[in-house]
Amino acid sequence: MQPFRRIAITGKPNDTAVTDTIVRLVRHLEQRGCTVHLDAGMGTGVEGVPAHASLEQLASAIDLLIVVGGDGTLLHAARRIANADVPVLGINRGRLGFLVDVSPDRFDEIDAVIDGDAHVDERLMLEARVLHGDEPVARSLALNEVVLQKWNTSRMIEFETWVNGEPCNRHRSDGLIITTPTGSTAYAMSGGGPVMHPGIHALAMVPICPHTLSNRPLVIRADSRIQVRVQPTEVAHIHVSCDGQADLLLTDEGCVEVSAAPRRLRLVHPPGHRYFDILRAKLHWGDTTPTC
Repeated sequence: MQPFRRIAITGKPNDTAVTDTIVRLVRHLEQRGCTVHLDAGMGTGVEGVPAHASLEQLASAIDLLIVVGGDGTLLHAARRIANADVPVLGINRGRLGFLVDVSPDRFDEIDAVIDGDAHVDERLMLEARVLHGDEPVARSLALNEVVLQKWNTSRMIEFETWVNGEPCNRHRSDGLIITTPTGSTAYAMSGGGPVMHPGIHALAMVPICPHTLSNRPLVIRADSRIQVRVQPTEVAHIHVSCDGQADLLLTDEGCVEVSAAPRRLRLVHPPGHRYFDILRAKLHWGDTTPTC
């Protein structure tokens, strides 16, 4: 892999630990001879590090994006540069960190990446489209999941799912999670969905608190087209979100369509990265420490 020399940095705004890491990172990268840009779209300045352009404006002029923060920060950045085919490296200043897997103190790992010694995952992304008739009237991307869920009501909601034009199920539940393999360790996992290796070409449909026990998570091909059709009387009580950050409003027809996005996110890891090491560390697999 070619070395990375034109680098943009973004991070979680209004976080002192993130700001401190960015300042040290900029100085280190400039000493290594890199051209470094700071995302003006962070919404907050970093003392001593000028920010002249937003990440969207910088995307065509860089060959690597470094995200400093938690997984939520990386999810936000991924949607902003989804069409630019820019590889992304995550430095963990959050909590769990399935996606941002480099410690802020491991400048040796960062050096290895910018010198071209890196592993790159291509991660499936989703595109959600609100339909009115056959025409999309709103759309958004998601790296983790698209979630349809109830709000402003205490009762369950009713909707239908269709896959590639064929009826799949009629649901009475609190909602539905449509997840990528990347998102399978996020909200979908708490709903009882399967953990999917990021290298597989699949999606999962995970019901949220279904009324019937036979309504189980369903894994389907990633090139499938999923439609969720909501009863007109339910539209006012349903909320659709992408990665928990971007919201879509249904029309009175109550139809949202989800399929794989045209582009994938290129997620960069330092040498020695192993997916199952991440799972064991984050999910405490094999941990024999007593919990009480």
